[in-house]
Amino acid sequence: MRTIGLIGGMSFESSAVYYRLINEMVRDRLGGLASAEVLMYSVNFEEIVAMQKAGRWDDAAARLGDAALRLQIAGAECVLICTNTMHLIAPEVAARISIPLIHIIDETAAALKAAGRVKPLLLATRYTMEHGFYADRMARNGVSVMVPGAEDRTTTHDIIFNELCAGVVKDESRRKLMAIIERAKAEGADSVILGCTEICLILDPNALTLPGFDTTAIHAQKAVDFAVGNEKARASQAA
Repeated sequence: MRTIGLIGGMSFESSAVYYRLINEMVRDRLGGLASAEVLMYSVNFEEIVAMQKAGRWDDAAARLGDAALRLQIAGAECVLICTNTMHLIAPEVAARISIPLIHIIDETAAALKAAGRVKPLLLATRYTMEHGFYADRMARNGVSVMVPGAEDRTTTHDIIFNELCAGVVKDESRRKLMAIIERAKAEGADSVILGCTEICLILDPNALTLPGFDTTAIHAQKAVDFAVGNEKARASQAA
């Protein structure tokens, strides 16, 4: 089993989901009491948020690049940035290490294309929806991303930062997000990207009026694929 390196804490609410999902997936694949070999570097999210608000993306890249390098030195054999927004500076982070960085946008695009979905609604933070890096990378993978209107972008961003990142889940906010999805469906969206790693706390991707793609689960699955591959199948053949 190869060791997974996680850059977490953005927020720790979703980082806990990553840890649970990765270990559940390893147990399901290998059986018994199997669990993952995981290293996590959890940053102080308050510092990262301050950098985001000030547009200090170079500082954020240096901070996460340092975290990635520390994970590699500690023995990680791949790295995941456990947040969609900070993939804005993923190229700079990847340049600091010599091990693979498993990219959440690429893996989500692959999942969409495998399901025949090419026009998803992106629900995410304002940075992810408005900075263009997400849509541009999706476009390079053959996926055309839709984003909500300005008011709906503000609503989604506020739900993420003011509620979900603080562990608060409100039915009223769920209804607001569902209404945003309905408006996008009427405008031609064929699917929904839960494009913030906290959105899985409030929306079930299997209970939406459009096919849902949970980036947290997709990212975690790819980490497990990297770590154990077809280990269960090899074990069965050896037996």
